[in-house]
Amino acid sequence: MKKKALIFGVTGQDGAYLSKLLLKKKYKVHGVKRRSSSLNTQRIDDFYLDPHQKTNFYLHYGDLSDSLSVLKIIEKVKPDEIYNLGAQSHVGVSFDVPEYTSNVTALGTLRILDSIRNLKMEKKVRYYQAGTSEMFGASKPPQSEKTNFYPRSPYAAAKLYSHWITINYREAYNIFACNGILFNHESPLRGETFVTRKIVIALCKILLGSSEKLYLGNLYSKRDWGHAEDYVLAMWKILQKNKPSDYVISSDKQYSVKYFVNLVCKELGIKIVWKGIGIKEKGFWNKKNIISIDRKYFRPTEVESLLGNSKKARKELNWKPKHNIKSLVKDMVNSEIKNLKSSRI
Repeated sequence: MKKKALIFGVTGQDGAYLSKLLLKKKYKVHGVKRRSSSLNTQRIDDFYLDPHQKTNFYLHYGDLSDSLSVLKIIEKVKPDEIYNLGAQSHVGVSFDVPEYTSNVTALGTLRILDSIRNLKMEKKVRYYQAGTSEMFGASKPPQSEKTNFYPRSPYAAAKLYSHWITINYREAYNIFACNGILFNHESPLRGETFVTRKIVIALCKILLGSSEKLYLGNLYSKRDWGHAEDYVLAMWKILQKNKPSDYVISSDKQYSVKYFVNLVCKELGIKIVWKGIGIKEKGFWNKKNIISIDRKYFRPTEVESLLGNSKKARKELNWKPKHNIKSLVKDMVNSEIKNLKSSRI
């Protein structure tokens, strides 16, 4: 009997990679996406077939802000595993739309957990909650499962609610519910407004002759970056344990935004020269200013340093990442150059 997985946020970066992984493992995969005027299935188009064809992948329309739609989908699918990857996940945007962020990212989690309870599926379903290193915020690195949380954005605060309500439902109702506290993970499928993909797109375009310029915020924010492909494997492994628990998933290495920019430039053969300090720091290539700092990309409250300690996951899940920062950058750059060249054709 094939296992059934239900993924909220299936059209996002992690949803696409997780779907591919589960399909390889012979799961029946059910994905949930919000209704919009455009289909927005680019990330899953390679395995999302016409519903009239035989497939192990099924798409449902639903919304984490609508408790009835959440309950109906879970009742209809009767999944063995639920992965909640759905959220308003852009940190900067969460300052602009804090109420919406809280409704989807925080209360969306509660709606899923309460549906499991109301449908009396506690003994059947295993639940994975997508946490984030942003919950640690201003806490001193390195950050592990034992580190105190100190969220610095509406997004991080909403995710922290999700984290604790997951633990609460696990302990109150004996639901197999787990938190994966994932540090930054990127890929060619990352959203274009996230800093790593934004850097890659802009520098690839500049290399290919575009006159555009890359504007960035805090160059000296330090992050722990991994590849989404590695991290979705950790999600799956978390739900295969005998007992539910919470895990930090990270590369355990830290780099600044500026270092990431330099790596992308090196991969592209762009000899970047930095001049100036602070807000006036600029990046030059062939004496042309291609990178500048813009205050609007600074957050109201900055998170300066995130560095994971994934010792527990490496030991208990037998997990470790295959990618490092260089292979991640190479993958993103090669994919972007290919996309840009094909779009020109």
